[in-house]
Amino acid sequence: MNRSVPTVPRFSHSADTLRDIAQDLLDYAKQRGATAASADVSEGFGQTVTVRHNEVETIEYNRDKGLGITVYIGQRRGNASTSDFSRQAVRDTVDAALSIARYTAEDDCAGLPEAGLLAHDCPDLDLYHPWDLPVDDAIGLARECEQSALARDKRINNSEGATVNVHESQFVHANSQGFMGGYPASRHSLSCAVIAGKDDAMERDYWYSVARDASEILRADEVGRIAAERTVRRLNARKLATMQVPVLFEAPIASSLLGHFVGAVSGGSLYRKSSFLLGQMDKPIFAPHINIEDVPDIRRGLASSPFDDEGVRVQKRRVVEDGVLRGYFLGSYSARKLGLQTTGNAGGNHNLILSPGELGFDGLLKQMGRGLLVTELLGQGVNHVTGDYSRGAAGFWVEHGEIQYPVQEITIAGNLKDMFRNIAAVGNDVLVQGSRQCGSILVEGMTVAGR
Repeated sequence: MNRSVPTVPRFSHSADTLRDIAQDLLDYAKQRGATAASADVSEGFGQTVTVRHNEVETIEYNRDKGLGITVYIGQRRGNASTSDFSRQAVRDTVDAALSIARYTAEDDCAGLPEAGLLAHDCPDLDLYHPWDLPVDDAIGLARECEQSALARDKRINNSEGATVNVHESQFVHANSQGFMGGYPASRHSLSCAVIAGKDDAMERDYWYSVARDASEILRADEVGRIAAERTVRRLNARKLATMQVPVLFEAPIASSLLGHFVGAVSGGSLYRKSSFLLGQMDKPIFAPHINIEDVPDIRRGLASSPFDDEGVRVQKRRVVEDGVLRGYFLGSYSARKLGLQTTGNAGGNHNLILSPGELGFDGLLKQMGRGLLVTELLGQGVNHVTGDYSRGAAGFWVEHGEIQYPVQEITIAGNLKDMFRNIAAVGNDVLVQGSRQCGSILVEGMTVAGR
């Protein structure tokens, strides 16, 4: 997708201005009695255009800014924020945070990260690619995308629209230990959703493409084509009897399994003892061929960053090695609660990558032989304390390694501990649509509940 690079400043404030505001927050906090403090200052803007049935449905433009200050009086913590960048507002916000801190209880885990862990050499990860997209051009892209979907098959008779989104932002994080860092970033996307069939036999599906650089987004006609094909293939869906079979999670939803893993080994869940993976460090929790890395320095990566939300330097880590858990996701507070050291994951995982196997999608179908291909998950039936997993699903029944017909109104169930250990294969059909990247995942022995 072609993009036009703007020749005028995109933000209302310069990066130097954001730095000055952050420093002013810290200086005033110290002057007013804070023993330590951290500050965040940011601004961003977005443009969203949606076309439905070839008519412009919405044009949205937003511009926002904000600052926040966290202060410590000993080990008492207070936080306050505002969207007003005036000098008086800065002082009022600091005073509010200090007032909160004075009335909170002491917490022996509260405080800034250790100074030696802060990032000071921050590489340029090429995260900012402004997209100068006039509204008329955005409307044209959305129309092209939707028309491509509607023209693909006569059975497609309705549309939820096509949307083009432009988003750009910049921020500065600073603390009283001398750290100050920040950078601009962008995230642009194009999506389309259409409907096929009629009466009680209608089906809907969608597709989207997202990237830091608009030139890396799929062409509008491609996004529309994929959305159309995914929708039409769901027509004439059947129900299934209850059985136990292998389940193949298609790549777009397979990443949700990585999400459950991250939640279970993140600091908050661990120190609250609300995780089904308590006490599993250096123990096998996945099938032995599973390797997962947390990679913060991928150029243009959707979850890349030179430091975490606290300014701690980040590093590439293998968090699962040959099925064995080797790492948690910790910020400073949760690390102290656990008697450990931060992993540079305040704010969550970076680019989490499940190493692909040798088989493509068709190869996974053949390996499964007979079972269920899941392309959509519904509901939130996951208990992160016990690992019990039960979600509504739709997809396709597979026999002899080939898709036979679509299915719907089914539930898939198991326990995440068993599901992780029973991963039979991971595909090389890796899809990058967010912070968790993986191919399709084949899980043995799940319960499929139907009529």
